[in-house]
Amino acid sequence: MKKTLLRCIFLMFVIGVSCSIALAQNNDARYPVIPYPQHLMPGNGSFVITAKTVIITPDGKFANEALQLNELLAKSLGQKLATGQKAVKAAITLKYDAAITASEGYSLTITPQQVVLAAKDPAGMFRAVETIRQLLPADIEISTHHTTLSLPAVSIQDQPVYAWRGMHLDVSRHFFSVSYLKKFIDLLALYKMNKLHLHLTDDQGWRIEIKKYPKLTEQGAWRTFNNQDSACMKQAVDNPDMAIDPSHIIHRDSKTLYGGFYTQEEMKSVVAYATARHIDIIPEIDMPGHMMAAINAYPFLTCNGENSWGTLFTKPICPCNETTFKFAQNVFSEIMEIFPSKYIHLGGDEVDRSDWGKSEACKQLMAKEGIKDLAGLQSYFINRMEKYFNAHGRKMIGWDEVLEGGVSSTAMIMYWRTWVPNAPIKAAKNGNQVIMVPGNPLYFDGKYDKNSASNIYHFNPVPKGLTAEQAKLIVGAQAAIWTEYVPSEKRADYRFMPRMTALAELLWTNDVAKYDSYLNRNIAQFNRLDNLNVNYRMPDLDDMIDSKVFVKSDTVIAKAPLQSMTVRYTNDGTMPGPASPVLNNYIVNKPQVLNIAAFAKNGRRGDVYTVNYKQQDYTQAVSADTKDGLKVYYYPGDFKGTTKIPEAKSDKVYTVKGITVPDEVKAPSFGLRYNGYIDVPQQGIYTFYLTCDDAGVLKIDNQTTVDNDGMHAPVEKSGQAAMKKGLHPFELNFVEGGGGYTLKLQYSLNGSAHQDVPANWFKN
Repeated sequence: MKKTLLRCIFLMFVIGVSCSIALAQNNDARYPVIPYPQHLMPGNGSFVITAKTVIITPDGKFANEALQLNELLAKSLGQKLATGQKAVKAAITLKYDAAITASEGYSLTITPQQVVLAAKDPAGMFRAVETIRQLLPADIEISTHHTTLSLPAVSIQDQPVYAWRGMHLDVSRHFFSVSYLKKFIDLLALYKMNKLHLHLTDDQGWRIEIKKYPKLTEQGAWRTFNNQDSACMKQAVDNPDMAIDPSHIIHRDSKTLYGGFYTQEEMKSVVAYATARHIDIIPEIDMPGHMMAAINAYPFLTCNGENSWGTLFTKPICPCNETTFKFAQNVFSEIMEIFPSKYIHLGGDEVDRSDWGKSEACKQLMAKEGIKDLAGLQSYFINRMEKYFNAHGRKMIGWDEVLEGGVSSTAMIMYWRTWVPNAPIKAAKNGNQVIMVPGNPLYFDGKYDKNSASNIYHFNPVPKGLTAEQAKLIVGAQAAIWTEYVPSEKRADYRFMPRMTALAELLWTNDVAKYDSYLNRNIAQFNRLDNLNVNYRMPDLDDMIDSKVFVKSDTVIAKAPLQSMTVRYTNDGTMPGPASPVLNNYIVNKPQVLNIAAFAKNGRRGDVYTVNYKQQDYTQAVSADTKDGLKVYYYPGDFKGTTKIPEAKSDKVYTVKGITVPDEVKAPSFGLRYNGYIDVPQQGIYTFYLTCDDAGVLKIDNQTTVDNDGMHAPVEKSGQAAMKKGLHPFELNFVEGGGGYTLKLQYSLNGSAHQDVPANWFKN
């Protein structure tokens, strides 16, 4: 009797869990909203929109938001809906609600009888409109006429966790059209982002018209092709997205030049477009460093009239001449006329100060002002410019280097240097508001792989070491797209979509428990992105191991990530194309290399996965007297790859229990060699996943198992080893090149989930 009761209880539990999972998946399909609302209560039935539906604004407010909604619906209905202020049946009502305190907060109630959007501020009402947009069919984005549109019944109360939810776009290294900026803004609006940080100037190009200094764009907006352009052209042979946009190439004085700039009127139109969508554009004019384009046009800006590259960075403008401040203030005076934003970004990063130390004018200024060092001289420039901004009602933002010589507590700090982890803590303790932009995981020009969305979604913007009050100074985060190797608008799309959706949900909803739900809802975004003509990165193929082994044979199975996609392959060294064979239970029984990719219906190709198949018998285990842990040999120094680590054993040797970097390793750049054995509990083909920043190579049984060499941002590579139960020689070489490291080793066996290699498997 007792066993029967237990079985019944267990069965009820299983049924309950299954029903909960099914219900959650149904809700994800019915309400595929990103970012997910703070509170969502499903309803029964739907509200049907027809050409007779009326949009009501009873308080006479929210005219812009009502217009945005009406234009969205008109794309599919073929006409705008009637509007009014008096209540009618079966209407869509946009109403003022003083009880909603958050400026971007809103409520949304959809029943079969009516739709009510409520907010206190226009920004909140616009966010409600974007939720409506995502609840409508994906073809709402194109002019496909419907006689009716259906909205699922629901009750939503919503507001963001973080006030700053942004994207950064570098238009200096490669230039983008006005129409693309507006497309970019539309995508930010769709996912409830509210800041667009435009990096308008740098060494490679000055992109905004300044009427006081016309040569900034006459000369500074154009260049002959540089080494970054050449690298892009080389990649364009296999990837057309990497081609330089011909619309930004001109011929002048027998030279081929690349570039472009925005007139002030053009940029004002972009600002107005963003303002209507409640997105704040923050301009960045980067100084005192990264000013080569300006100095070429106006050499008086440097301390000695020279303009060249130093050891790492270009020569900066001179903070010791009044002509420099006159120039900077004149430039920012015009910038403020174009951009009404409360925020102005001054840059302040990567400054080679060596020429300042040689300048007599700087020596005199430092003596006069009591400035002790060159970092203090940079702070003098930064603080003086901040006072100018403040006097004009603006707030200054600087990259985290502005902390080095001291900065006022009123400046905002944008943290990016992951190798200086205490920078945001130092800023918050100084009373500065902080925007988190760490290179890992928020530099979207970095490699995009299957772990990118997860790394972003699980990122905590608040660093450890802050009190609750100090944590409130972390106002949000943004992702950055630096464009040295992003030469086209299509490539920019690929770099930020769809991983921006993970950032949008992190900053708005901030609930890691919703990650699986996010993955389900994200699938629903691809049709919408297709209709918006976004060249997004297509979803990853599962189980694409870089180096696979087989004993007798292996069957290659690759499930298309979306029903609309087809997986194709080649085995002759060429890249797969739309006419390549479909991958369907392909049998591997001899060593070979497969190139595999998914294709959309329009023939667009996703990432190409190169899988190297090697035949291997199960390697024999070895006998040895061992102790727990691995030996780690430490080599301080700058090594460009694992092959540069010295062969001799280092004098500094540590023992670690797992794949961790010893606490004693303090050098900014170093090499590590882990040596010992891995003790596997059963015979099988083990898959290892090595994530590292910078270089890493894993060897098992003296054979390269995972090759993740090269100096790069965090990226995962994978490989397999066929092993019999017991001890097997193990070696892992790792290089950190400076700038913060990542090192993680996981495994799976027979298709199991990835997990960290247990520490008790390692012996020495």
